[in-house]
Amino acid sequence: MQDYSGYGQPPYGGYGATSPLPPMPPRPPRSRIGLLSYVAVALVAGALGAGSVVALYHPASSNSSNASPLPTSSGVVPQPLPTGAIPQPSDVAPSSNASVPGVVSKVEPGLVIINTALQYSSEQAAGTGMVIKSDGLVLTNNHVIEGSTRITATVVSTGRTYQAHVVGYDVTGDIAVIQMENASGLRTVPTGNSATLKTGQTVVAMGNAEGQSMIIPATGTITGLNQTITARNQGGTVTSETLHGMIETNADIVSGDSGGPLSNTSGQVIGMDTAGNSVRFQSQSVAGFAIPINTALAIAREIDAGQASSTISIGYPPFMGIYIAQGSDSSPQGQADQQAQGGGFSGGGFGGGGFGGSGNGSSGCYTNDGGGLPAPSSIAPVSSGTLILGVICGGPATGAGITAGSVITAVNGQAIGSPDDLTSVVSKYRPGTTISVTWISPSGQRSTSSMKLTSGPPL
Repeated sequence: MQDYSGYGQPPYGGYGATSPLPPMPPRPPRSRIGLLSYVAVALVAGALGAGSVVALYHPASSNSSNASPLPTSSGVVPQPLPTGAIPQPSDVAPSSNASVPGVVSKVEPGLVIINTALQYSSEQAAGTGMVIKSDGLVLTNNHVIEGSTRITATVVSTGRTYQAHVVGYDVTGDIAVIQMENASGLRTVPTGNSATLKTGQTVVAMGNAEGQSMIIPATGTITGLNQTITARNQGGTVTSETLHGMIETNADIVSGDSGGPLSNTSGQVIGMDTAGNSVRFQSQSVAGFAIPINTALAIAREIDAGQASSTISIGYPPFMGIYIAQGSDSSPQGQADQQAQGGGFSGGGFGGGGFGGSGNGSSGCYTNDGGGLPAPSSIAPVSSGTLILGVICGGPATGAGITAGSVITAVNGQAIGSPDDLTSVVSKYRPGTTISVTWISPSGQRSTSSMKLTSGPPL
């Protein structure tokens, strides 16, 4: 871990402590992927079959803070956090005589580099986080931790790495809070008041640009306030999201900056880097977007207090360990066609050679869908229900005897049609709950079995 606190070494050396903010050197080159993208960087990307998702269900508003999170590396399930004082906005006039090193030196001690493993999609990703409580409570974007089965957070100023778990998240606002395990005495980021921002104001964006495991700043100005954008993800279950009230800036926000700070010239965080325009032409200006810090902290306080709602989920979601298609088509054959047409079909029927995801060919289960999932070669003879594209080795569905090509028709006696139906019904239950699942096998046999939901990766 290289520490650029103070920026005394290249390429940022030479900026005097009292000099005005200068133009920044060009940031590292990066690929151009989409018109407007979330800016978490995928370090190892698997070829996810089109339309294929792990059935990771979003907890309903009735969920509470006792939803079971994933065990830590030691096998211990972390307990809910005590509530505490998350910073309140403070009004300090932006400095007119600031330097990039001076701004960074105030904010960087409260920053962490976040790395995640996404086991079930054979991916890794990297982003940034901001410490908001000295016991290791960290604010970041939801898309940084989406789908993660393992999270680590490295304190930039010390280089120490901690295991972390998800406290809660808001998919619609793209905000998440994670807890660094066994952390104490950490520096927190200084926060400003995003309600007082004005266009033209100078800002500094910071983050783990391109997953380089160092904080790289970029200067710019605020070019718009209260913006509405549609951000698109390069992978994961949340493929796009409309975000409101965003700060627009011409600071060059790039992949890996997600969850990092947008700071004013007094070294106060006034926003959280979230999205960037990743296709630019000479006639286009750089555009980056940040969530106002007042908005992000308000949601973080609700999460820290364990206050689940229609948009806020506490802990980890329930997990069946299955891959299903997306959408409202209740026809299993239609769902299979969607998978095949989307490029997930790779020939060779499920359970034998030729399927793309990594798994166990003899038992017909997957450890991930990194090579893409094929449509099952044999499908249960039923007109309505949710088609199982694949099951995860060792997951609840595998234990219940469900196989690829089976069709789930009921949960706890409630009829199931489309994949959306299954998601909606199962989302009402917490990890650890035992549900009754009815399905039809590819040979036409009807079965009903109990299944204990486990904790799955966050959406």
